[in-house]
Amino acid sequence: MDVKDIFVGFTVPPSLEDIATIAETILDDLPEGLHKYIGKLKIQVEDFPDDFIAQEMELETQFDMLGCYQSSGLASKTKRQDVLYLYRRPILDVWAEKNEDLARAINRVMIQEIGHHFGFSEDEIEMYEEDMFGATAANMGVS
Repeated sequence: MDVKDIFVGFTVPPSLEDIATIAETILDDLPEGLHKYIGKLKIQVEDFPDDFIAQEMELETQFDMLGCYQSSGLASKTKRQDVLYLYRRPILDVWAEKNEDLARAINRVMIQEIGHHFGFSEDEIEMYEEDMFGATAANMGVS
């Protein structure tokens, strides 16, 4: 596979800021059904999970985790500040491997992390992906 096929639109790999900008745009476009769960969600992009998360999740490598939704507690949805961590390097690896649009790959990670955090079934997560991407979403999923 040619490098320019992978990094379409980028002359260098997307930065932390590039990923954050894409994620913030996606956040505004998430289905209404997800917005009722997330309240005021903050997006934080880092290259990899920190050592605490890696140990808690028993990761074999730092590339094993694409994102992590952390809740600030049981405060009202309008006052809490949950954080969705996106891990740039693992996301870029999946993006390059699947040759999928970067925004779509980030969107998929966001929907899956929100869904897993709030206990959605795989069918519910797939429903939200289909809402965002159409009926082909189930065939192109990121685990």
